Amino acid sequence: MRFLDQTVRVRAYFSTHRYLVLRRMSQIAVLLLFISGPSSGFWFAKGNLASSVIFGVLPLTDPFLFMQSLAAGFMPGSTALIGAAIVLVFYALFGGRLYCAWVCPVNALTDAAAWLRRRLGLKSGRVPDANTRYWLLAGLLLAAAATSSLVWESVNPVNIVQRSLIFGLGGSLSVLIVIFIYDVLVASRGWCGHLCPMGAFYGLLGQKSLLRITADQRGDCNDCMDCFYVCPEPQVIRPALKKAGQDSPLILDRECTNCGRCIDVCSRNVFHFTHRFDPRSDS
Repeated sequence: MRFLDQTVRVRAYFSTHRYLVLRRMSQIAVLLLFISGPSSGFWFAKGNLASSVIFGVLPLTDPFLFMQSLAAGFMPGSTALIGAAIVLVFYALFGGRLYCAWVCPVNALTDAAAWLRRRLGLKSGRVPDANTRYWLLAGLLLAAAATSSLVWESVNPVNIVQRSLIFGLGGSLSVLIVIFIYDVLVASRGWCGHLCPMGAFYGLLGQKSLLRITADQRGDCNDCMDCFYVCPEPQVIRPALKKAGQDSPLILDRECTNCGRCIDVCSRNVFHFTHRFDPRSDS
């Protein structure tokens, strides 16, 4: 009976956290691709999340890194160009901010900060303007041009996480600690939602992407506000759910990370994954 009870609890948890579980599995799997080489000698991927070769054949390059290189006056080689094109096409088609929710390891840190903030009951804080990340994005490209160096890559928290896991903790880990404290004590979802220039870049990249979440059953909404409560970018929900400025139930805002939190939390099954040309609507 105890085993059956545990099985029921596991199934109940997965049914209401399935996209959270899948996101963590995706993030861990991506990191394991790189960690397996130094730890086991079998190299699934060589390099890092900024530039890598998968199985010794497939080049992948962060297009933001590629743009920084061009701004700094460096012309990357043909392999980097092909890798950047592959990544750019993928996220342009399927959603730029998929990277934020399903690949970026810093997402787990900021999710933990958001959870702790809720547990502590913290409501106050100073949230930066939503356009701050775009100003930072432009500033980093200008800084690369002015210094002829990849300024951002020296403090990129994504690279710091990866280096820490492979080579052990280092002084640069302080960047991650600052992000965590900032999200807990100063601004809810402050880093991912308002400051991260990579989030800004991938949002711009995927603003016309095919993959979308729809509130096609919005007529069943009971105004519980759970989706707004858990969404890292809650401003993206209202136009689709409440017909605020658009008739379509599709969440079309480029800031949507396609994380699936709204789907997990909604007891009325209002939200679903779909594509941007889905004509279904309850209106």
